[in-house]
Amino acid sequence: MTLKTGDAEQQVLETTYWWGVPTLFRCPHDPDLTNCDIGLVGIPHSAGNGTTEHDQHLGPRAVRNVSPNARRVHNGFGLSPWETCRINDLGDVPLPELNNNEMCIERMTEYFKKVSAAGVRPVSIGGDHGITGGVLQGLAGPGSKLTNDQPVALLHLDAHTDTYDQLDHFLGAKKSAAHWGSYLVRQGHVDATKSVQIGLRGNTRSLDWLQPSYDLGYEVITMDRYREIGAAKCCDIIRERIGDAPLYITFDLDCLDPTIAPAVSNLEAGCRGFNIDEAVELVQSVRGLNVVGGDVVCLMPTKDQPNNITSMVAAAVMFEIISLIADRHSANA
Repeated sequence: MTLKTGDAEQQVLETTYWWGVPTLFRCPHDPDLTNCDIGLVGIPHSAGNGTTEHDQHLGPRAVRNVSPNARRVHNGFGLSPWETCRINDLGDVPLPELNNNEMCIERMTEYFKKVSAAGVRPVSIGGDHGITGGVLQGLAGPGSKLTNDQPVALLHLDAHTDTYDQLDHFLGAKKSAAHWGSYLVRQGHVDATKSVQIGLRGNTRSLDWLQPSYDLGYEVITMDRYREIGAAKCCDIIRERIGDAPLYITFDLDCLDPTIAPAVSNLEAGCRGFNIDEAVELVQSVRGLNVVGGDVVCLMPTKDQPNNITSMVAAAVMFEIISLIADRHSANA
């Protein structure tokens, strides 16, 4: 006897994380850039952050495992991104020199040059925060079809500035998780005068830790300032700052409080971070703007709870970025 699975049963199976071959949000695995509008990308990289166990490269696999159980529709936007756009899991960026940070960054750059040339808007899961340097070297600035040769504005949610110019290298890595926020500005891939760094906090090592970001031209909103002026004012600052520039969202999970996302590198437990609703409100503040891509970084699956809560949070943030792109795509269709 042949057992047939109806549409309803199939839908249940496809939203069950432990069934089937894992892809990001159960999207088709198709590396052909001509077949999608939004490309989901894994970047299994961990050589750019030498201060923690090098397990960030396991992040993409962990999110693939849990993301089928993530939300399928965005109630606030009133859309299903999967029905609005062609969205595929493009697979992982090939990184055969995994322990060589500088080679990995260049591999990412070449990969995302092809993504940009195809006009595909990528949403990536890392990986340490050094991946943002590799992505934007390929995605933005001179020669970029996706940004019309312009640098991107950044919405950068993080506990740390990642503009540590006082360090020549970060425990051996030069284009590291600690440096991308500055060298991308100097190279012309990021316009700091249109960018916002928000959520900065923690166990600082010097009293002038924010100065490099100020010198580069970033708008800096520390957690103290966020609490002082409130979420609504912060959202206004973000939208006014970015304007009509092509926008890239980079979300370091350590901007969240450790009680929300315990499995991240460089935990900052000394003062409270965002809860998930606060962080999502900030991400959603750029609804309608020209989001050309985004990433979620610093997931450490080997540090997670048995229920994989941090991986689920990472998937939830990815879903928000995907939905922002799909929402604008729908409005412009």
